[in-house]
Amino acid sequence: MMGRVSIVMALAPAIGPTMSGLVLQSLGWHWIFGIVLPIALVALFVGARWIHNLGETRNAPIDVTSVILSAFGFGGLVFGLSQIGGGHGGDAEAAGASVVTLVVSLAIGVFGLAAFVWRQVRLQRTDSALLDLRVFRSRNFTLSVAQLGVMSLAFFGAITLLPLYLQTVLEKTPLETGLAVLPGSLAMGLAGPVIGRIYDRFGTQILLVPGAIIVSATLWFYTTLGTDTSFPLLIVVQTIMMLGLALSFTPLFTASLGSLEPRFYSYGSAVVGTVQQVAGAAGIALLVTIMASVSASTGTGLEADAAGTRMAFLIAAIISLPLIVGAFLVRKPADQLEGAAPLAH
Repeated sequence: MMGRVSIVMALAPAIGPTMSGLVLQSLGWHWIFGIVLPIALVALFVGARWIHNLGETRNAPIDVTSVILSAFGFGGLVFGLSQIGGGHGGDAEAAGASVVTLVVSLAIGVFGLAAFVWRQVRLQRTDSALLDLRVFRSRNFTLSVAQLGVMSLAFFGAITLLPLYLQTVLEKTPLETGLAVLPGSLAMGLAGPVIGRIYDRFGTQILLVPGAIIVSATLWFYTTLGTDTSFPLLIVVQTIMMLGLALSFTPLFTASLGSLEPRFYSYGSAVVGTVQQVAGAAGIALLVTIMASVSASTGTGLEADAAGTRMAFLIAAIISLPLIVGAFLVRKPADQLEGAAPLAH
């Protein structure tokens, strides 16, 4: 089932960059929002009208304090990461202000996140937590989420850097950039059902281990990018990386939620979504900032932009290395020893 779901999850991002490139090149960036708005409204109507909750419902009031703490916690961390390398234009006063902003943002993020966790631990005693952290008592769920978080940190930053590199260094048009990432996204979506069948039959490691190696290897290749890198070669490498991600994401989503008791499914799904989005946002903020900082300190021109891109991809490649180790640790829930202790209440 997750393999089939991945078709939809991958095909939309496959078409999106290409269509965006066409719109940018022919109509202008304002039209991107104008086109998305009616699509979002239709999706909202369809979801409200025809999608129904099939699970059991219960009274679960939203804790406003937890919402505010999570905003400060996650927001502070992501914004703080975006300030790394700031003030690189040579202005000492601007550099000092950037350091202060970095420290204050990270401090607010750490404090907010710590307070959020403390409050959830207290509220979950009465089953009223916004995000029940008892899901982390499952070792397999924790390992799967950690693997997903590290992969999102490296991946989302990388797929943001590549279009920037294609347009600023190789001087490709927005449409050409969108077409460059199309084959990989299509391959990722079409491989979903096959990967789902392999997971059902053989488990996680046969997918996660080669997937992690492929993703890490392609990121290390990206650290060699220059001003004369072959455009067709980049399309091939990008497609290979997306296949590596397909080998990873579907097993991780399935193994993580399958490791939980049914009553914790909603919290587990929320944790998976939160980790993926926050790690992805942090990766984008970190890598784009590093790219801009190194490019500005190196000089001007295409070679400076290429140097910044290489450094950012180097950070992403280093981040990806733990994925290879983690791939050996995640298990298919059905493969866990029978009689293992259930998730504690």
